[in-house]
Amino acid sequence: MTLDECKAACRNNCSCTAYANAYASGPSHGCLLWFGDLIDIGPIIIYSDQKLFLRVSASDSVCLLAVVLFFSWRRKTRHKGGQQGSEVTEKENLELPLFNIVTVTKATQSFSNANKIGEGGFGPVYKGQLQTGQEIAVKRLAESSFQGLNEFKNEVLLIAKLQHRNLVRLLGCCIHAEERMLIYEYMPSGSLDSYIFGGSNRTRRLLVWRRRYSIIIGISRGLLYLHRDSRLRIIHRDLKASNVLLDSEMIPKISDFGMARAFGEEQLITKTLRVVGTFGYMAPEYVMDDIYSMKSDVFSFGVLLLEIVSEKRNSQFRHPDHDFNLIGHAWQLWVEGRAPELIDPLMKDFPVSEVLKCIQVGLLCVQLRPEDRPEMSRVLVMLDSEIVVLPRPTRITINGR
Repeated sequence: MTLDECKAACRNNCSCTAYANAYASGPSHGCLLWFGDLIDIGPIIIYSDQKLFLRVSASDSVCLLAVVLFFSWRRKTRHKGGQQGSEVTEKENLELPLFNIVTVTKATQSFSNANKIGEGGFGPVYKGQLQTGQEIAVKRLAESSFQGLNEFKNEVLLIAKLQHRNLVRLLGCCIHAEERMLIYEYMPSGSLDSYIFGGSNRTRRLLVWRRRYSIIIGISRGLLYLHRDSRLRIIHRDLKASNVLLDSEMIPKISDFGMARAFGEEQLITKTLRVVGTFGYMAPEYVMDDIYSMKSDVFSFGVLLLEIVSEKRNSQFRHPDHDFNLIGHAWQLWVEGRAPELIDPLMKDFPVSEVLKCIQVGLLCVQLRPEDRPEMSRVLVMLDSEIVVLPRPTRITINGR
């Protein structure tokens, strides 16, 4: 029933005192009618945006105005009170330590530019040092960042429950007035992408094969923990080289859980209303059909594995002989029996068979159909054992530009 039809129904009944939409949206809203005293309209006026239409005589208009003003005042005072209490509620619901704003400000030298070590969709990141001598990384929510606020809530809810050698550790957070900050352990060796993409030849040579292989294994173990062994089954959704941090011993730590999602025990796939992630790492079904699953993370891992071997970025790869991205180029070389040509020429003294195995596993992870990609448990077995015969990759997404 439309609103006009609802209005007519009320006017045609002498006992009807008010009418309203049953729902606030949609072409056909349904109809609510009141007869006699209006004793149950409070929730509609106070908590929703629905409009209530009253049948009144001219003599009742003054009383009606007083009622409307009263409910309007009640609604505003409740909203104001909710805002004042939101910070307290937010703090009470946390499962991790709270840092004092004074402590964080001192640690970062008042968030000086000299201490700024990066910036993302969340906001700027600062290096700091506590009075105990412990070094920290502080992600400070940008004032105008709606994305950052969502990421803050997401990381607090998810990563606080996660503990693994290959995940960056969230030490706590700081909530003060409008300030929202996340405090992590500091990773002195920076991010993986600074070594395999932007580094000098000297920096790149630091990643000898043994170190690269150790990083690959560490990332796969961290991802397996998220998918299978943590308190929650987590899909990261933004695994990439810049989200892998390295500690002083070059042990990899997966970071940035702002886009991550928790899955139920029996849940295999889900759809999203908004595709988020990084171009070049996103699985085809995620980009085209808004569907993501653990196999989406497997795809991202496969891209990252090929990038570590080749020191080429998938999304920016260019070749004079074709227009393939790095995935397509690796596939073509593998099919033609020229896979060793993918290996970074600066890398010396490596076991060819082990590197070729990593290339093949990477190609298995970036297969077009999610069901053809291995689970991370299988990926780790293939990488970390002496399997003689690996499955052969089949359909590959040749160009993901």
